[in-house]
Amino acid sequence: MHIIWLKNELLHPLDKGGRIRTYEMLRRLRDHHRVTYIALDDHTSTEEQRTRASEYCDELVLVPWRDAPLAGARRLAAIAANVFSPLPFAVSPYRSKAMTEAIIARCGERAGVDRADVVVCDFLIPALNVPDELPCPVVLFQHNVEAMIWERRTKVASNPVMKAYMAEQWRRMRRLERTQCLRFDHVVAVSPEDAAVFREQYGVHDVSSVPTGVDTDFFRPSGTVAQSRHNIVFTGSMDWMPNEDGMAWFVDEILPTIRRDVPDATLTIVGRRPSAKVQALAEGRPYVTVTGTVPDVRPFLEEAAVVVVPLRIGGGTRIKIYEAMGMERAVVSTTIGAEGLDVRNGEQILLADDPSRFADSVVSLLRDPARAAAVGQAAATQVRTHFGWASVAEQFAERCLAAAASASRRPIPAMSMSS
Repeated sequence: MHIIWLKNELLHPLDKGGRIRTYEMLRRLRDHHRVTYIALDDHTSTEEQRTRASEYCDELVLVPWRDAPLAGARRLAAIAANVFSPLPFAVSPYRSKAMTEAIIARCGERAGVDRADVVVCDFLIPALNVPDELPCPVVLFQHNVEAMIWERRTKVASNPVMKAYMAEQWRRMRRLERTQCLRFDHVVAVSPEDAAVFREQYGVHDVSSVPTGVDTDFFRPSGTVAQSRHNIVFTGSMDWMPNEDGMAWFVDEILPTIRRDVPDATLTIVGRRPSAKVQALAEGRPYVTVTGTVPDVRPFLEEAAVVVVPLRIGGGTRIKIYEAMGMERAVVSTTIGAEGLDVRNGEQILLADDPSRFADSVVSLLRDPARAAAVGQAAATQVRTHFGWASVAEQFAERCLAAAASASRRPIPAMSMSS
């Protein structure tokens, strides 16, 4: 099977859950299928990124996009212009006629014997660039229910202006997401819960799910890093708003209660590009460390007494939880943080949504290392038995093969792409 894979970026560095999920799946898919990877290029990609693309695709197609990254004054101008657009800002800057032409070129008759069997649109962002008519089926791979993320952002926003802005983005995202999901031959979600949302709220009939996976060989204790008695660890991209919100909530509302009961408890926040708000969490708190980008999260996970995932916003599934489980560490998470994962509360993970209960769960594990170890071992057994990436990729390939064999496009009027 020849798969054309559409994404808005190259995958390295592997510092975000979405990149990791795509990378690990594509590596396994290439064992049995041909992969052409089409991505937008804003002229910032490095030689290393382009070279390493050979790890996950047979052919790389970089589509010239814009002359410079959307940052600083350019980003502010784009946000202002988006006020008059029907599209959410998270998607609108990624429209590309050149990408549409690249897709057609590799799917149309001129592609000859190498024509694609299926196109996979990875995330909602590239969907605007997929034409309504293609000679092969198209699968939309949804790592999240995007509108749900904006809904949750709206609910936790305290600034009235920001709340109104989030609410408008939520309305736009919900409208766009429903329209795009209905355009494609099949939608693949990352959990049965997300698939149910697409089915029940958007009316999508051709939808299924594949689980999140983990590299069970890579995420395994080395035995060379001593476990801390009372260090709490969080890992994640620290320039992503749900992670930023979750850690601010944890430090302000939960950590003081933990330290009241365990005075020497410390917190290490591990992840790329911490925002100013995240960095400020360590100011005046010598027991809080913000590492920034690290080459390998495994030593931090191995050193952790407890791993926390205190998310109040988000969608899809959290790869960071399965990574911690693979490292045999006990995890305390909110229900949203562990949403869509096949874990049992009290056995392979502890779940708590109220600040006091979350703190109590962490304290109970800090005070009882034997219980923490038992939870960690049960968690590791769960992911090693059921959630290796090879199995996940095989399930995804089955969805693509089914779409290639039987799906027929159902074009509907596309949402206007005008600003």
